[in-house]
Amino acid sequence: MADHLRVLGGDTIAAVATALTESGIGIIRVSGPDAFAVGSSLFRIRKRRDNENKSGSSLSSAGSDVDALDAASGKTASAEYASLEYKDVSTYPANTIHFGYIVDPDLISEEKKSMQVQKSDFSDNEAIVDEVLLAVYHHPHSYTTEDTIEINTHGGPYVMNKVLSLVLAHGARLAEPGEFTKRAFLGGRIDLSKAEAVMDLISSQNEFARKTAVAQLEGSVSDKVKEIREKILYQNAYIESALDDPENYDLTGFPEKLRAVCTDLSRQLEEMISYGKSGRVLKNGIKTVIVGKPNAGKSSLMNYLAGEERAIVTDVAGTTRDTLEEDVRIGGVVLRLIDTAGIHETQDEVEKIGVSRAKKAMDDADLILFVLDSSTGISEEDHEIARIVSSKIKEGKRCIVVQNKSDLPARISSEDIFDLFRTGTVEKDKKDVVVNYRKIRYITCSLTEKKGLDSLRDEIERMFSAGELSQKNEVFLSNTRQLQDAQEALDSLTQVIASIDKGMSEDFFSIDLMNAYKALGRIIGEEVEDDLVEEIFSKFCLGK
Repeated sequence: MADHLRVLGGDTIAAVATALTESGIGIIRVSGPDAFAVGSSLFRIRKRRDNENKSGSSLSSAGSDVDALDAASGKTASAEYASLEYKDVSTYPANTIHFGYIVDPDLISEEKKSMQVQKSDFSDNEAIVDEVLLAVYHHPHSYTTEDTIEINTHGGPYVMNKVLSLVLAHGARLAEPGEFTKRAFLGGRIDLSKAEAVMDLISSQNEFARKTAVAQLEGSVSDKVKEIREKILYQNAYIESALDDPENYDLTGFPEKLRAVCTDLSRQLEEMISYGKSGRVLKNGIKTVIVGKPNAGKSSLMNYLAGEERAIVTDVAGTTRDTLEEDVRIGGVVLRLIDTAGIHETQDEVEKIGVSRAKKAMDDADLILFVLDSSTGISEEDHEIARIVSSKIKEGKRCIVVQNKSDLPARISSEDIFDLFRTGTVEKDKKDVVVNYRKIRYITCSLTEKKGLDSLRDEIERMFSAGELSQKNEVFLSNTRQLQDAQEALDSLTQVIASIDKGMSEDFFSIDLMNAYKALGRIIGEEVEDDLVEEIFSKFCLGK
C-alpha cells in the first residue's frame, strides 16, 4: 500500500488511553513530531536550592533532581526547599519513566506577575495539576513509530480531562478513534491483520478469543498469507517470464505443475476459511435462540442460564410477546441468548409479530434450544416447530431438545422426540427434509426444581469445544472482511484450475493468479483502499 511509504503527517495527537472513570491511574497518550515539545511545556521536576545543598553529597549538588534524591530515601520532595524546574523531555533516554509534575504554565506566569518574590523563593505549587510519571518513547521504537509520551496521572475523570485539556492547548489535537493504531499501520510497524487483532484482543470475552487475537497479533495470519502470496507470485512471474522470453523459459508441462500448486493452495485457503468460520462463532459468542410453544418453559430456561430473573415467568401462556436478549458465559464459551415468543397460531397482532421474530431469530442462530413440555405430550404446535427446526438443522445449525417438567408425569418418550425429526417439511417449497434423527441431542430436566440442567451445560460445551479448535493450532481469520477476501482468492485459484482443465493458454492463468494475489493482499493491508482503512480504524476505541 502506498501509505506505507508515506511520511506520517505533521499533526501531534493525544487522547486518554484508559477508561475515563475513577481508578488508580489514568494514562494520556501523546504521539507525533511535537510530542516532546508538548511534554516539555507541561512537565516539571523539582530541584534543590543552592542554599540547601549539603557538602559531600553527590546527589545534593546544585541542580540535581529531587526525585533522584527522594527515590534513594523513599521520601516525597518538599515544597519548602525545592522549586519546579523546566526539563527538556527529548533529552530523556528512550523507554524510560520519570517522576515529576504536570503544571499549568499560564498559571505559573500569572502568579509570578502578581507576587513580589524572587524566582528562587517561589515553589509554583499553585500551578501543579497532578503528580505524575512520564514515559518517553523515541521514534521509531514506539507503538505508533513516532515520538511518544505517556502521562500517568492519578485516575479520575476530572484529573484526566484537566491534563488532556492542557495537552490540547499546548500543541496537540484530539486523536480520532483508532488513530494511534492506524499510525502504527501507516508507519509499517504492523500490517492490517495485526491492527485488527489489537481490537479483537481488547474486545475478547473468552480464552479462545484472547488466544486467537494474540496469535494474530504475533503474525499467525500475516505470515500464512505472505507465504501463500509468495507462491502465487512465483508462479505468475514464471508465466510472465516465459511469455516475454520463450527461448529461455520452457512452459512444457507447466500447466500440470501449476495445477498441483493451485490445488494445494486452495486446500490451505479452504481450511483457513472453515476454521475462521468456526472460530468466529466461539470468538464473538454463540447466537442461541430458545424456541417452543407457549408455557413450555422457555423464559424459565432463559432465567436459569442468565442467572437472574431476566424474563417474566407465569402460568399464563404467551407471557413473552417479543424477543429478549442476554449474553451468558458457560464454561469457555459465551452464549448470546435470545428468548422468543411461543410459536403458535394466534389472532393477537402483537403475538403474531413476536412469532414472526422468533422464526427470524432461528435463521440467524448458531444453536437452537427447542423446549418441550413433557407433561402435555407432543402437540401440533411442537410438530410445526420441529418442521422449522429440521430445516435449520439441514442448513448446518446445531440443536438441543430440552425436555422440561420432568418433575411431572411424563407423556413424552425418547422415541416421540425422534419421531418429531424423522421427517420434517420445509415451509417454503413443501419438500420433505430427512434429518438423521438418531443424532438429535436432547436432555431431560426440571426447570422448576433445577434438576438435570448440568447436562445441558455439558452438552453445549461439548458442541462448541474451543479446545478442539485450539489443539489444531490452525490460522484463524478473525472477521468477515478477512473471510471474504480469502474466499475471493480461493475462487480465483479455482478458476485457474478450471482454465488449466479446459486447456486455455497461460496468459489466462496470470489474470486469475493476480486476482488471488491482490485479494490476499487486502487481508494484510497491502492492496487496500484508503476509505476501507478509515472504516476499519473508525471502529476502534478512542486512545487506541
